[in-house]
Amino acid sequence: MVKNKETILKINPTIYILAGPTAVGKTAVSIALAKALNTEIISADSRQCFTELSIGVARPSEAELAAVEHYFIADHSVETDINAGYFEKFALDKTEQVFTQKNQLVMVGGTGLYIRAFCDGIDPMPEIPAWIREFVVSNYQLKGLIWLQSELKHKDPAFWKIAEQSNPQRLMRALEVFYATRHSILHFRTAQKKQRPFSIIKIGLEMPMDQLTNRINLRVDQMIQDGLIEEVQSVLQYRNKPALQTVGYKEVFDYLDGNISKEQAILQIKHHTRQYAKRQMTWFKKDPEFKWINMAEHSIEEAIQKILG
Repeated sequence: MVKNKETILKINPTIYILAGPTAVGKTAVSIALAKALNTEIISADSRQCFTELSIGVARPSEAELAAVEHYFIADHSVETDINAGYFEKFALDKTEQVFTQKNQLVMVGGTGLYIRAFCDGIDPMPEIPAWIREFVVSNYQLKGLIWLQSELKHKDPAFWKIAEQSNPQRLMRALEVFYATRHSILHFRTAQKKQRPFSIIKIGLEMPMDQLTNRINLRVDQMIQDGLIEEVQSVLQYRNKPALQTVGYKEVFDYLDGNISKEQAILQIKHHTRQYAKRQMTWFKKDPEFKWINMAEHSIEEAIQKILG
């Protein structure tokens, strides 16, 4: 009888996915959930995986990382090219590894494309020559978002119609694919959902935008106090890497270049982070499988109770 029960457990393991906008409190809830389940955590954050980045990516504290085993946190160099396809393989390998010992696992993060790749699979994209990536990044740095938008609208109008038009990472990726292949990035998408050998429970954390904005502003102020500018100075040599074409780093680069004041950089980080949070919510709200918890109305303990129900 026990043997049959063990067989059932191995056949139907479960992964809990915690997603939502930046600063909503995902880290604290994920750690509490992992402890309740006596399991481990895979991060689904496209920047916290980089060893050289800590303050600007809101990496969990040393105490938080010590409380529960984490994967995909500070275990790759910014010199490594990481994308959704890489994350899919990495996370599936780690999931298989954890499921040899445990029957449940937690994934937490705000990178929607990574979570989709893990849950549904992602179509393999063509290899992008380094010189094309460097060309796109350098032009974006020099000419800004408006150049990316104009190029993509002209080169790949089909994708432009459905694109996250204010998301530079997505636009750069699509432009790289076009330059490398002369085909739209849509040409490589089949939308064939893969079946996974485990159950998936999707939990979204949210709160009213005014409260989230306040948390974002406080977080950015704390990042500056903790040494964000010094951290950005320490990675100047990597400034052309895709990992650093993101909020919190590009604004400080502008400040260090003398293009804007420190105060302007801080205001821009807060503004761009709010925009990013809104894009995250738009992405996750499109997935009807998510069950939402308002963290303005629930404590961490109450959230865990709702999740485990």
